[in-house]
Amino acid sequence: MNRCSRLLSAFGHAFAGLFHAFRTQRNIPIHLTIAAGVMALGLWLDLSRMEWAILALTIGIVLSAELLNSSLETVVDMVSPEYHPMAKRAKDIAAGAVLLTAIVAVVVGLLILGPPLWARLVAALVPPPGSPPMLR
Repeated sequence: MNRCSRLLSAFGHAFAGLFHAFRTQRNIPIHLTIAAGVMALGLWLDLSRMEWAILALTIGIVLSAELLNSSLETVVDMVSPEYHPMAKRAKDIAAGAVLLTAIVAVVVGLLILGPPLWARLVAALVPPPGSPPMLR
């Protein structure tokens, strides 16, 4: 097998892994739905390229952590089909890593989306100075 064929084969295996995870892992659709909502909000708020880059990296890190967690759980289940406290510990630590990345992603999202969202909400709720008083 030549170098190009090996590279294409490696990409094929990688995409097969992604598709398998997207079909079988229950948390990935949750992460993707939240990511889609963040992207829609980002479009509405007209984010800068730098803000988009930060959000894209953050989303990628969360999804990567979820994929690594899933692969670790698969390996642990393979080598330790019976319950073992160390197998549980490994799974719990990997799940904790996903939780940590998700919490950091929320903080990043609030830092990037919060100020422009707040500005739009305030602008919609507070009349500009000098406007006639609202009827009661």
